Amino acid sequence: MSLQLKYMKFKLLSLFVLLSGQIIAQTYSSQLLDAKTKKGIPYATIQYGKNQGVITNEEGKFSFTLEQRTQLLDSVYVSSMGYEKVGFSLGQLQDSIIIMKPKAIELSGVYVFDEELDVDEIIARMKEHLPQNRNSAPLKQRYFLRQSVFGNIQKVDFGFEKSSIEELNKELIDSIAMAIPRNSYHYTEALGDFYKTNTAYKVNVLKAAELYDKKDIGSFEDLGKRMETMFKKNIKPDSYLKIKSGIFSQKVQVEEVMEEMEADEATAKNAEVLEKEIQRDTISGVVDGQKHIFDELLQEVFYQEDSKLDLIEKTRKYEFELVGYTDIENAGVYVIDFSPKGGADFKGRVYVNIEDYAVMRIDFENLKNLKNFRLLGIFYRETLYKGSMQFTQLSNGKYDLKFADFNFGRWFRLDRPLDVIEKNKNVKGRRKQNELRLNIDFRMTNTNKWELVVFENTLIDQSQFEAYKEDKSVKATYMPTYDPEFWKGYTIMEPNQAIREFTVSEE
Repeated sequence: MSLQLKYMKFKLLSLFVLLSGQIIAQTYSSQLLDAKTKKGIPYATIQYGKNQGVITNEEGKFSFTLEQRTQLLDSVYVSSMGYEKVGFSLGQLQDSIIIMKPKAIELSGVYVFDEELDVDEIIARMKEHLPQNRNSAPLKQRYFLRQSVFGNIQKVDFGFEKSSIEELNKELIDSIAMAIPRNSYHYTEALGDFYKTNTAYKVNVLKAAELYDKKDIGSFEDLGKRMETMFKKNIKPDSYLKIKSGIFSQKVQVEEVMEEMEADEATAKNAEVLEKEIQRDTISGVVDGQKHIFDELLQEVFYQEDSKLDLIEKTRKYEFELVGYTDIENAGVYVIDFSPKGGADFKGRVYVNIEDYAVMRIDFENLKNLKNFRLLGIFYRETLYKGSMQFTQLSNGKYDLKFADFNFGRWFRLDRPLDVIEKNKNVKGRRKQNELRLNIDFRMTNTNKWELVVFENTLIDQSQFEAYKEDKSVKATYMPTYDPEFWKGYTIMEPNQAIREFTVSEE
């Protein structure tokens, strides 16, 4: 072979390697739309490699970046329940829109059964097989978790009536009410490994981000300092405060208040030292925050004893209807609707594996407030409990959570009078020194949304779980404006439009 021919082959090989490297490093993105409605298809599965894939966000959008170790399939497969599974080339996915045609739920007769069961028998077997279908072995899960917290203050009225402290006047009280932000948004995104057993959790956060407005927190701190200064200037050291709200009254020694203020000053002097301590071990930081979210989310899985979704515990309170059959992860499933019978709270749909009666997916939504509390001007309601959870079969034949989209909403109102009275027993004559009287009317709503995607499940033994040590010094990156480059090269669930457009105002 001539030297020139060898050189040409070397150049071609080098070009191929270079192009291959460019392909591997490239990010692919697309959006799934329903052919009829033209709306995004949420939470569909996009599988591009062996045991590797992503899930679309609530708008049907997704993206992924190929890694060198990725074992590509012959096609990128797009699947969503109710739609035909379709394969695409990488080129077809680049900045494209994919139209998916709905597939009707199969009617009875398409599947062949050893025995025909009515819907009540299916539900009974689902409950009977639940202990053996649930995974209880130690597990390591590669996950992506997004928490979105939305707060809306509907009304703030402190109802100023009187004040004997000149500075603590109606103008100040009104300014406090005006300074409280009416809408707040707080987003947390984290990619990591979740270690769990039946009794404990551990988290390894690989990368995390937080989006919120720091000024909302700062405004409250400034107001608190102003109030402290006024109390110090106007309240005598040997006085006590009598706090009355409605029929309740509480006596507070001013010495205690002053001691707390002095302690706060000492703390402020050592702020630099405390900040260094926090940096070394963020006890209330991102790791513990993630564990807290997991604790709240996992206790709401339908079979948990404390879950508000009482489908297992109170089956008799629900009406079940077998509406057809479909397949999830190549397994045939019964499609069963449930609705309240009597005093139940939920409606929804559950997908039960035909072979082993495992729950593959459950969709649910509350039809009424789950809690209504009212006492002496305090009102509390749990207004929203809605979501979808999907489960996958592990290598040990058991099932564990694969995906969750869960929304929990609350409404709160405080409508009460408030009197703060300074009294002093050592002063001759009138014991009452100062008084502040308000009639508070405060109303707000709060919604928590959790989106959890599990990309990989690895069974581990107890010793591996115990050997892992959490690194609580990990911090989330604060972002006042969403940065699309932050997750570049990582496989996550795409952000929705609200997150993409999040930015903190400069005012």
